[in-house]
Amino acid sequence: MPFNKTIHHRRSIRLKGYDYSQNGTYFITICTKNREHLFGKIENGEMILNDFGNIAQQEMKNTEEIRKNVSVGCFVIMPNHVHAIIVIGGNDDMHDGRGVLQYAPTENPFRSPSQTVGAIVRGYKSTVTKHINILRNTPYETLWQRNYHEHIIRSEQSFEKIAEYIVHNPQNWEQDCFYDALLNS
Repeated sequence: MPFNKTIHHRRSIRLKGYDYSQNGTYFITICTKNREHLFGKIENGEMILNDFGNIAQQEMKNTEEIRKNVSVGCFVIMPNHVHAIIVIGGNDDMHDGRGVLQYAPTENPFRSPSQTVGAIVRGYKSTVTKHINILRNTPYETLWQRNYHEHIIRSEQSFEKIAEYIVHNPQNWEQDCFYDALLNS
């Protein structure tokens, strides 16, 4: 059934009027479909990646190679989701004239849609899905929930807090909102 806004009542979770292609720093979270534990498990506060998790990790690293204007800050692959800090702007554009990292977006000429946060996430999801389906020898089967969570990082304090959250996410797995005690017993 095609999308009909009067029936489906979908609302965007993005900041209204914000240009997600402009230079800036973004915290993203991408969840697996039905929060299925696809990428491995947590043991003693450490994420143990399985083959699918290794694919998810490698493709996050490849994001910088594929998109020269994008840097991936810290990231973590969890059993059923991925957290990452994505910086749009490339290494030279990420700093102002004084060498200070720009957390808040700056004015930017129009970029093609392929340079948006959404396009980066779509590309990542697509390539991980393709490689995992090849490994499983299955036809195209979606691995991800629709959409993703994002937060625009606007200050150094926010950046540091989010980076610390990402780095310590495996140690805090049982308190994570994506943790499911039934799946972990």
